[in-house]
Amino acid sequence: MAKSEQDKIVRSTELKIQVHLNEEKMPVSMDWDATDSPVKGAKDCKAAMVAIWDGNAKITQRLDLWTKDMQIDEMHYFFFQTFMTMADTFHRATNNKEASSDIRQFGQDFAKKIGLFDQKDKNS
Repeated sequence: MAKSEQDKIVRSTELKIQVHLNEEKMPVSMDWDATDSPVKGAKDCKAAMVAIWDGNAKITQRLDLWTKDMQIDEMHYFFFQTFMTMADTFHRATNNKEASSDIRQFGQDFAKKIGLFDQKDKNS
């Protein structure tokens, strides 16, 4: 079957994540870069969650990393923001407004359960 004009590959981009480990193989620091990023050069990060769908095996491969100095309050924000962006992505991919709203509500409930907004008020 011939590829449609829309499926024709006209260029490629690359995402690179470097994980710097200590002697115990624990992540000490990480940085990332993407060839399409408007900000050139490696950018520091403390955590990354990568999910890759294998359509042949019908499974998700995952890579979850965080540095040893990632604070719990940072992890709370990281997860909350990830839930909210997952809701946006799910809505764009499926146009399922009800289910994406449920994901957003879960994110709000999660934030409330861990006192995320209370933490923000304490740090102000």
